[in-house]
Amino acid sequence: MSSLRFTAVEEAFKKKALCVSAPSKFTTDYYGKYVFTKSIMAKYLSKDIMKALNNAIEKGVTLDRSVADDVATGMKMWAMELGATHYTHWFQPLTDGTAEKHDSFIDYAAGPGEAIIEDFSGKLLAQQEPDASSFPSGGIRSTFEARGYTAWDPSSPAFVVDDTLCIPTIFISYTGESLDLKAPLLKSLSVVNKAATAVCRMFDPNVKKVVAYLGWEQEYFLIDEGLYATRPDLMLTGRTLIGHESAKNQQMEDHYFGAVPTRVAAYMKDLEFEAYKFGIPLKTRHNEVAPNQFELAPIFGECNLAVDQNLLVMSIMKKVARRHGFRLLLHEKPFAGINGSGKHNNWSLGTDTGVGLLTPGKTPEENLQFITFLVNILMAVYKNNALLKASIMTAQNAHRLGANEAPPAIVSAFLGSQISSVLDKLENSTSDEAIVMGEKKGLSLGIAHIPEVLLDNTDRNRTSPFAFTGNRFEFRAVGSSANCSSAMATLNAAVAAQLIEFKATVDEKIASGATVQSAIFEVIKEYIKISKPIRFDGNGYSDEWKEEAAKRGLDCETSVPEIYKAFTSEQSVKMFTSTGVLTEKELHARNEVKWETYTKWIQIEARVLGDITMNHIIPLATRYQSFLLDNVSKIKAVFSGEKAEKLSKMDSDLIVEIGERIATIKNAVDDMVDIRRSVNKIEDEYEKAVAYHDKVLPYFDIIRYNTDKLELIVDDEMWTLPKYREMLFIR
Repeated sequence: MSSLRFTAVEEAFKKKALCVSAPSKFTTDYYGKYVFTKSIMAKYLSKDIMKALNNAIEKGVTLDRSVADDVATGMKMWAMELGATHYTHWFQPLTDGTAEKHDSFIDYAAGPGEAIIEDFSGKLLAQQEPDASSFPSGGIRSTFEARGYTAWDPSSPAFVVDDTLCIPTIFISYTGESLDLKAPLLKSLSVVNKAATAVCRMFDPNVKKVVAYLGWEQEYFLIDEGLYATRPDLMLTGRTLIGHESAKNQQMEDHYFGAVPTRVAAYMKDLEFEAYKFGIPLKTRHNEVAPNQFELAPIFGECNLAVDQNLLVMSIMKKVARRHGFRLLLHEKPFAGINGSGKHNNWSLGTDTGVGLLTPGKTPEENLQFITFLVNILMAVYKNNALLKASIMTAQNAHRLGANEAPPAIVSAFLGSQISSVLDKLENSTSDEAIVMGEKKGLSLGIAHIPEVLLDNTDRNRTSPFAFTGNRFEFRAVGSSANCSSAMATLNAAVAAQLIEFKATVDEKIASGATVQSAIFEVIKEYIKISKPIRFDGNGYSDEWKEEAAKRGLDCETSVPEIYKAFTSEQSVKMFTSTGVLTEKELHARNEVKWETYTKWIQIEARVLGDITMNHIIPLATRYQSFLLDNVSKIKAVFSGEKAEKLSKMDSDLIVEIGERIATIKNAVDDMVDIRRSVNKIEDEYEKAVAYHDKVLPYFDIIRYNTDKLELIVDDEMWTLPKYREMLFIR
């Protein structure tokens, strides 16, 4: 086995960067080639069909089946010209990934045994029936209740991958409940549009629509596929369950924004070319903080489409990585002791009149609108801070939060000194005052040939889970492997519920004789006071903040199974059901899925950890211990007395330490297995998840600590698993 490790290391060093060429000189020549965009639709659909489709997308008008037939005909023609032979409904079950079942276009022309034709009808486009019993449903669907439906989402364009036409869809049960992450997202986008539009019309009656925007930042690790193949923990869990940190990791801060390694640069170029073909506007690429960690980010887009593009790009990333001899790691914490990977969700709202609702204005009236939305968002985050944490929490993300630059597992909002001072001034004002936001200040560096640097209205706080960054909020706690839908649906719903409450309160005051502006001011001032506990601009990593957050009444829970209970709290149920985003039945079902998923993750990791220690670590440590024992015997055969003891002391000490650590590991694994067997008998999913967290998970640290100490002792030539220095520094 050790020879496999060294062979993998040798082969990794030999690999060269692939030569990657752009499909065309100009990106515009192939951008969106595989996407059924509006411009492409216009070539295959009539003006009347395009109008009906646009009404469905822009205004939510239900599509007639005859329209679906015409769209299906044009879509099939376009897809077949690109080489498509199959189609699939591409949906997002409660697994954080995507699912698809491919069907061929072929069908009999008249009947069985007759000639075949390529057929794709509006019925097949609009609705399909995948098996719903084998996907997580939290009890909504039993094994014997298999029927479920996927339904076309025309607001997200179809696309072709390889030979298959992919149609974005929602996934619902036979009884109508959502079994996916897209349907609640779409509902949340609809309700936040209505609620925000109603508030906007208090300032500008011309506003007809408000759109939620999302810009995600995808962090990831790359590891040579040979090294990956010799690490069972990476292959089966996506993270290293054991492994001592390298003497050099990220402490020199020399990887961040450094020159991109040549193999990785080729991968990034190839990935961008592929993403552009699917209309995914990747804009940024760079080295991240940890060695062999990188990041990419697109231009911001409409929230639903951005989510779909992120899911698609993660799939493309994996495929392109294999082409370049890499394996992609999207786990939130693949390596201990260095940065994990997140997927910062930059979220904002904008009107159809071109106004960014989180962008400070140039007039007092515009700033009043800005402050209105800012404060209402703070209220939504304050009321739902436990729920927002639950929306991003997973077994994987729990390893990342609160460590190495990831935000802590306490949701707070960072505003920066200037915005904070404006809110403080409003809170203490005694009358309606014009709101004046400061212009960007100039910072002179005193260097003649360097121009003046314009400072933003806010600094950045890397420890804040929910930070205002000038014209948007950055929800930084979302994990790298996550489907953004969960966090975005929760945030949209919370903000919508808050805006509805705000509008009703203002309307009451207006009905009592107050002017619109004074009513808004009065409510905002009260909201600023109420939501003040959620505002924190300091160091989120400090122990002092944990104590302070608890005093402020913020949720400080760290147990993943307990965190999930926020979804079914009385307040959360009221918020989700009142907005129509999720029913109480759906919320309870999703928690069942979350608890079951958490249990399975810890269960799998426990099994893998036990296998590695018993089949890799203990045998090779015992072998090295035998080598040392043999050496001691030889020393004592040649020398005698005090000299023999002196010469053999180091080996003797190592023999004792190895024996003690082997015994500790073996006992811990045995105990962990026994406890796991006992816990597996628990039928209640919540209780089982809690037991895995409280009783099984603690053994991981004990086993890892002693295993990592053995890694420092055992002869390097005997060690079978690639080490951190090899996985992180071979590029």
